[in-house]
Amino acid sequence: MTQGSLDGVFAVPPLARKAGGTRAIDFEQNSRIVRYIANGGVSRFIYGGNAFLYHLTLDEYEQLLEWQAEAQQAGLWLIPSAGPSYGRLIDQAKLLRRFTVPCVMTLPCGDPRDAAGLERGLREFAEAADVRLMLYLKEETNMGADLMAGLDVVARLVDEGVCGAVKYAVVRADPARDHYLDELIKRVDRRKVISGIGERPAVIHLRQWGLPGFTTGSGCLAPTLSAAVFSACCAADYAGADRIRSRFLDLEDLRDGWGPARVLHHALELAGIARTGPIPPFVSELSVEERNRLTPVVQELLTQQQELVAGD
Repeated sequence: MTQGSLDGVFAVPPLARKAGGTRAIDFEQNSRIVRYIANGGVSRFIYGGNAFLYHLTLDEYEQLLEWQAEAQQAGLWLIPSAGPSYGRLIDQAKLLRRFTVPCVMTLPCGDPRDAAGLERGLREFAEAADVRLMLYLKEETNMGADLMAGLDVVARLVDEGVCGAVKYAVVRADPARDHYLDELIKRVDRRKVISGIGERPAVIHLRQWGLPGFTTGSGCLAPTLSAAVFSACCAADYAGADRIRSRFLDLEDLRDGWGPARVLHHALELAGIARTGPIPPFVSELSVEERNRLTPVVQELLTQQQELVAGD
């Protein structure tokens, strides 16, 4: 990862699985998803919460790394996640050492933790896996209850090259007012922090804090629209970026209401992009009623994307 390598859009796709009792990962369908998104102008991928990586077995994790290694050779960035517990990180490190990846995103830990303990564990994981980290800040307390001590740890890990990027995903009622993000940017070069909550706050994060890129879940459905949001921000056309961003909000509202990952998982299948198959435990499927409500929202977003492409 070099300066400027975080400029752009990072897709955060679901992980397709086969029907049946084993719910095996369906790599043919996952390759379809990657090709569709890449053809829409987005070439960086993070496999994390939307792919339910919290619940992968170690055998499945090894299979995922093998598949991702082939995709990296095609010029794409496929970033796996690891964790969230220390023991899980160390088990996965043994597998990660066998592969070359741009970095590994550490899933946020909700178990007993503090800033000093996290720093020690993250350093041990990075060394064991021989990889640079992308830290995922989803809640203010992810790095421990002492918020500023946690951010100091993030800064040290970045300064010493252990961490190459930060995915910032703390949800705010008003994303333009974010003291915690202010404190993060005081400590860490803004070029190493990407907006990590999809299109809803992306324009504000890029305009107000100068972040270099953003992640997208809904953009897996309409990657050309996500790429257009980023292009408009690069041109300082923030009003235009907001207009394009607004096209995602109906889908984002359903994701916020019913669960971002489970809605996205079904949305890609309803769009005909791929057969995403069953959702693994501990998360439930959408109901028939919910899918019926989701279908027209999915179709409308696809129509909006087609209109943008036709207008070009």
